[in-house]
Amino acid sequence: MSSHRAVTLGLAGTGRIGTSHAATLKRLPNVATVLVADADADRARTVATDLGVEFAPDLDILFAADLDGLIIATTTDSHPELIIRAVDAGIPVFCEKPVAADIDGTLAVIDHIRNSPVPVQIGFQRRFDAGYRAAREAIRSGKLGWLHTLRATTLDPVPPPAEYISRSGGIFRDCGVHDFDIIRWVTGREILEVCAIGANRGAAFFAEADDVDTGAVLLRLDDGVLATVSLTRYNGAGYDVRLEALGSKGNAIVGLDDRAPLTSVEPEHSRSPYPPYGSFMERFRAAYADELTAFIEVATGRLDNPCTPADALEAFYVAEACELSRREGVRVKVAEVRR
Repeated sequence: MSSHRAVTLGLAGTGRIGTSHAATLKRLPNVATVLVADADADRARTVATDLGVEFAPDLDILFAADLDGLIIATTTDSHPELIIRAVDAGIPVFCEKPVAADIDGTLAVIDHIRNSPVPVQIGFQRRFDAGYRAAREAIRSGKLGWLHTLRATTLDPVPPPAEYISRSGGIFRDCGVHDFDIIRWVTGREILEVCAIGANRGAAFFAEADDVDTGAVLLRLDDGVLATVSLTRYNGAGYDVRLEALGSKGNAIVGLDDRAPLTSVEPEHSRSPYPPYGSFMERFRAAYADELTAFIEVATGRLDNPCTPADALEAFYVAEACELSRREGVRVKVAEVRR
């Protein structure tokens, strides 16, 4: 990238993920300027000062800058307005998932930007992780033979705050959607049917928000492959994200490294001396950097969009079907929730 023009990027939202993105962008080659803004101007100013990036007192000033791209890391309810505003202004967009808080909102954004040449890349960082990329190649090359089972896990060590859960959309839309997206991406297949259940054994605020702290999903893909997804907010051993692809000739396992928080009780097994990952940001640090690097390539017209709003919608449909299945206690075909 060093031979290409340096870019100016705006970043809306300086919470945890936004601040991490700002720090990553500051380190990337060919990024001349990072300009940050937040509804909490004092927070944005502090982040800008700490990281040595530029500060915009409000979003109007951010949009008035000569931006080559905009990274959106604000609360979900603001995503549609910011995506549309940027696209209408001709500014390429990277937006953390989801596109919107619900399917109708997502469809409205897709409909608005449908005929625009301005790219909108959605943040599903697992697509940029080396392990998931290797699993994709192993599956699609036929190295594993025909698949019979996929097992995915997203197990958080501690729950997020109660105020986050109340507006998260639930464990399937907020957390499981990453697994649904990556299953589609590594296999190239569609998810046809789901059966989901949930449980609450932790803090009361999950049930108060009509959510669950632990979920289990059985999926059926369009080629007959079965997949399971396990989710929890209470994996005390550490952050555990894995994908096991099991085939007639072999298997490929993502996330099985020295920092996987797995404790063998076999007497001859030695425990890894390395600490488990503490959070998704630590586990996927390299993937986030590669994802933002790809966005710069997308924004400057050198790379096709690797994750479109339509991709995000497909994963959201699966999450919606899971929520319906949990609530009604029945198997649900994904086609039933499509608009």
